[in-house]
Amino acid sequence: MKWKPNHQSHLTVREQIIDWIKTHIERGDWTVGTKLPTQRQLAAQFHVNRSTVQLAFDELRADGLIESKMGSGVFVANNSWNVLLNKSQPNWQHHIESSLHKPNYHTIQLINEYEQKEEVIRLGTGELAPELLPTRQIEQSLAQISLDSKAIGYSSPKGSEKLRGILCQHLKKRGIYTTPDNILIVSGALQALQLIAVGLLEEGSTILHEPPSYLNSVHPFQSAGMRIVSISRNHHLADNLRAHKRKRQSLFYCIPTLHNPTGYNWPAEEKKTLYNTCRELQIPIIEDDVYHELLFEKPAPAIKSWDTSGQVLYIGSISKTLSPGLRVGWVVAPSPVIERLADIKMQTDYGSSAFSQEIAAHWISSGLYEKHLIDLREQLKRRARFTEELLEQTFRNMATWKTSEGGFYIWLKFHQPVVNKALFLNLLHHNVLINPGYIYEPSDLQHIRLSYAYASLEDLKQGLNILRNLIQPGDREDNRF
Repeated sequence: MKWKPNHQSHLTVREQIIDWIKTHIERGDWTVGTKLPTQRQLAAQFHVNRSTVQLAFDELRADGLIESKMGSGVFVANNSWNVLLNKSQPNWQHHIESSLHKPNYHTIQLINEYEQKEEVIRLGTGELAPELLPTRQIEQSLAQISLDSKAIGYSSPKGSEKLRGILCQHLKKRGIYTTPDNILIVSGALQALQLIAVGLLEEGSTILHEPPSYLNSVHPFQSAGMRIVSISRNHHLADNLRAHKRKRQSLFYCIPTLHNPTGYNWPAEEKKTLYNTCRELQIPIIEDDVYHELLFEKPAPAIKSWDTSGQVLYIGSISKTLSPGLRVGWVVAPSPVIERLADIKMQTDYGSSAFSQEIAAHWISSGLYEKHLIDLREQLKRRARFTEELLEQTFRNMATWKTSEGGFYIWLKFHQPVVNKALFLNLLHHNVLINPGYIYEPSDLQHIRLSYAYASLEDLKQGLNILRNLIQPGDREDNRF
């Protein structure tokens, strides 16, 4: 029995004819070059008007499935199989390109990829080397942690009540006095920024920050439709903040202690100036303080320690000090802000890991964490001094740097603009991975964020020698991320 359109179908007759012809091509019944029945023959077979078949042919021809040959008829086109293959799959590239979240710069995508390769010397990685993590001690401490059914289930929207209570005591060392209801447990500082972006700010808001900035290497605010504006901390600070605020919502993001990527510290007076200026202009501040426990000397007070009006949203974490894999951080903020961010967090991941929160609570409350920090700071100090000696031997005539005050980084500045995409790729070819300055400030072709926290001492020496040998004065190709 010959096929005929079903007039009860949800598809039109024309659409059914198109599908019928496509099916013949897909099954291989009509291979490339096969001549199709004439419009008159198909109209008679389908009991439809010839114009309906003609419209179906027009659409198939436009799609590249069939082609007409003058005086010969209509045939299956040469490219029909590729066309059908593409049509049968979702256009994922279109979905990707039109999605809300901005893609990372190509350089950062390569960094994320090559950090997983064992043979690569990682000169810029912002995390602790495996040998600096207290793996054995964490394993031993698990036997001392008692769990009940409630503890290993979903935690409250704000996170483990026990951990939040312990953090209240822990934060007093930073001069921050708060309550469990003013703390939200998050899965690291980056999630805190993402929650703030979608939970507290309107589209088109202005995010102010100090250049160079970690925010340029991730996109929590940009992907939420917000403007990122660089503001230098100089005597024009108040005027610049006032000019950029205007009538839009605005917020100042900063890492005043062991800044990422530079590793620099703000003096206490500059912290106070920023706080007082932003309070006067009613610009909230995000104080990202995840590195302060890695300072080699006693840190200056946190901006949050002077906050009496809920102006400062404070972010802390153990990812840089204890274990990035535990994914435990926290936000300290006014109660309405915490309630809002907790609601958004519950909609996205239904709470951070209960096991991780139990481990963090045990380590901080038992004194294990403080003991680990003392040893970790000493090891990082030795690594920093070793790296600075290497730089003195290798780069003293071509670059400058400041003595590290703690954390992971040395902000290495070359006299010439040689840190471009070509150098980055050339180093990759030699299995050396760097974090170039242009991922933190697009116009910066002179800096490298050099980390002494991850690579072994031997790898640091080898990697810096390779870097020195590859740098050629005058290598100034355009930088394309």
